[in-house]
Amino acid sequence: MTIERRGPLSRSRRPTIKDVAEAAGVSRSTVSRALTGRGYAAPDVRERVLRAAAELGYVPDVMARTLKQQVSRSVGVLVSDLRNPFYAELAAGASREARERGYTMVLADTSLSAEAESEAAEALVALRVAGVVVTPNSSAVSTYLGSHGIPVVEVDRQFAAGSTDGVVVGNRVGARTATAHLVELGHRRIALFIDETDWTTGYERYQGYLEALSAADIKVDPDLVVSSGWDVADSRRRALDMLAGPDRPTAVFAANNVLAEGVWRAIGELGLRAPGEVSLVAFDDAPWMSMVSPQVSAVSQDTFNLGATAVRRLDERIEMPDADSVTTVLGVRLVARESTAPPPVL
Repeated sequence: MTIERRGPLSRSRRPTIKDVAEAAGVSRSTVSRALTGRGYAAPDVRERVLRAAAELGYVPDVMARTLKQQVSRSVGVLVSDLRNPFYAELAAGASREARERGYTMVLADTSLSAEAESEAAEALVALRVAGVVVTPNSSAVSTYLGSHGIPVVEVDRQFAAGSTDGVVVGNRVGARTATAHLVELGHRRIALFIDETDWTTGYERYQGYLEALSAADIKVDPDLVVSSGWDVADSRRRALDMLAGPDRPTAVFAANNVLAEGVWRAIGELGLRAPGEVSLVAFDDAPWMSMVSPQVSAVSQDTFNLGATAVRRLDERIEMPDADSVTTVLGVRLVARESTAPPPVL
C-alpha cells in the first residue's frame, strides 16, 4: 500500500491530525477513532491511518485532548523514595499495569517531604490526570486530590481508609511471623528496629512484634524497641550502640529493608558473627539480602504486584467512581535463610 502525501510538511511544523487524514484519505474523525480505539474504524482503514501517522511522525496532542475531554489518559504515581528499591519496584509494577491499560504514567518522588508531596499533587491536578496512586505521608494528599474529584488509591499504607481505596500487605501477620520465627529458635531478647509507629505500616508491624512476644509469654523490654530513623546511617548508628554493649539482644527484627541494611552493617563493623552471635530477620526482601553471606532471612512481599494491583484498583475506581471504597490486603511470606539460628549458649 502506498501513502500519498498531499503536500510537503515543513520540518519545523509538527504533523497534525489533519495531515494524517489527508495522507490516509479519510476524515479527521475517522483518524481519531482509528488512533484512540473509541468508535468503529474498519480494520483496513485503521491500518492505513496507523501507517500514515507513523510515516508522518504524528504524535497526538495530549494536552488538547485533555482540554476537550476534561480528563486525560494519564495517571499519577507518587512514591516516597525512589532510592529505596521497594519504591522503585512498586513504581515499576504500576508502570507496566498502567501501560497495559492504556494510561501514561506520571511519576514523582516525594522524598518523604510533605512540601514535595503537596507540589506534586498540585501538578497532577493541573495535568488533569485520571487518578493517582500514592504512598502517602499523611491524609492531606488524598484529601486534596479528592476535593478536586480525582480518584486516589493509597498503596503500602493508608491514612484515609473507609473514604479512599487502599492496597496494602499483611504487615501485622508478617511481623508476627518473623518475630515468632526467632522465638521458635529459642530467642528471648529480640530487638525491634522500626522507623515509626504512626503510619499503618509501622503500627501494624509493631503490633505483630508485640503479639508474637505475648504469645510466647515474653515481657516487652522498651530498651529493645529502637526508633531508628528513616535511613541506613541512622539505623547503623543505633545498632552500633545497642550491639556493642554486654547486654545486647541475641536477635534483631528490622521492620524494613533500609533498617535491616543499617543493622547488617553494624554487625559487620563490630566483628560479630551472624547468626552465631546475633540473628537478623527483616521485613521487605530486598535483592541484597540474598547476595550477602550469610543470606538474610526476610518477610517477602510481592512489591511489583503491589504497584500493579494499585493501578488495577485505580482503573476500577475511575470506571465506577461511586462504588464503596475497598482496601485490598496482599499476602506475605517468611523466607528463612542463613541469618537466623538458635541463640548462642552462654
